[in-house]
Amino acid sequence: MSSAAFDLPPEFRGTEVAIVGMACHFPGAASPGQFWRNLRDGVESVRFFSPEELAASGVSPALIEHPDYIRAGVELERMEWFDAGFFGIGDGEAARMDPQHRHFLECA
Repeated sequence: MSSAAFDLPPEFRGTEVAIVGMACHFPGAASPGQFWRNLRDGVESVRFFSPEELAASGVSPALIEHPDYIRAGVELERMEWFDAGFFGIGDGEAARMDPQHRHFLECA
């Protein structure tokens, strides 16, 4: 498809970028296509946790009952599948690493 099809100003023609791959990890979606279908269809990926679930995960009773505490969140599947060896990271270091950092490495 030519640049003209996108009505690019002349100074930007020839600078187009092609997206040839995409890595992502969304709650309730195993692929970018599923994520977009969820958005289109109004699928709610936020989950509300019961006080019992929160207590079992270590949240203090005082915090659970605090009026500003929101008992909701998202859960990403397969987060425990992180392949530390692939990244040259030892098991101990991977266990101490912020889960968001592991997630970033997997997607990047």
